[in-house]
Amino acid sequence: MTTPTISRSARGRAVGEPLETDAPLIYFSSASDNTHRFVTKLPVRSARIPLLTKDDTLHALSPFVLVFPTYGGISGQGAVPRQVIKFLNVEDNRLLLRGVIGAGNTNFGDTYCLAADIVAAKCSVPVLYRFELMGTSEDVDRVTQGLDEFWT
Repeated sequence: MTTPTISRSARGRAVGEPLETDAPLIYFSSASDNTHRFVTKLPVRSARIPLLTKDDTLHALSPFVLVFPTYGGISGQGAVPRQVIKFLNVEDNRLLLRGVIGAGNTNFGDTYCLAADIVAAKCSVPVLYRFELMGTSEDVDRVTQGLDEFWT
């Protein structure tokens, strides 16, 4: 089990100084922690985008894959979490984004993992995988293998 990590400089940062990470996997998880539960099963260093939009966002220092859920239910309106939008509004973060992995709920039909499709299209990166809620052990195995192949 991996623990979300933030670089040493971020842990000792001054108030207002941005969080920095060189983790190859960055994720956002809502208060339900479904995405967090999934990511912590992966044998990959990761960093979590803060839950509250009022908090400073992460700043990526190296290429990464972004994992996040879809919001908005059946309508799809507001599908991309505001925290993810704030993170991607940092130009350096967008430039270092290499792919996305979407979390969703199949109960929402056509909007299942819609946020991943939106971000992938806007940032010209691939959707690498989609999983439901907190994923299954098969999802963990597939993502682990897929990330290994993706980064080589």
